[in-house]
Amino acid sequence: MHAIEQGVFADPWSTQDFRDCIASDAVFLVAESADEVAGYVVAIDAADEGEILNLAVAPWGRRRGLGRALVERVLDVLSGRGARQIYLEVRESNAPARALYAAHGFKEVGRRKEYYRRPVEDAIVLRLDA
Repeated sequence: MHAIEQGVFADPWSTQDFRDCIASDAVFLVAESADEVAGYVVAIDAADEGEILNLAVAPWGRRRGLGRALVERVLDVLSGRGARQIYLEVRESNAPARALYAAHGFKEVGRRKEYYRRPVEDAIVLRLDA
């Protein structure tokens, strides 16, 4: 997972970030293909809200429905935990991710100016009313 993270994000999570999520009550789902990690999603929930913190698919696994499957599964898990609204942030320039989330019903509800560091870029805040 760390190798995928390093390969697909300009400002990737550290190994410790992953360890912290695994040690917490975070939802951590992994997609495998041919016994190899192809993608993952990390989310948290509290009260009636959920948040997708991270989602990545290895470049070799893209355009095969893995991202869609991960989003659908994490939405099911968060809903099962009582989440009625689910949030996430996405880079403004990340058109494929924005299209993926829009296809699942996420709507833009805000913007975080200069949220991302490398390169500096706004985050679009998305919400799904589950």
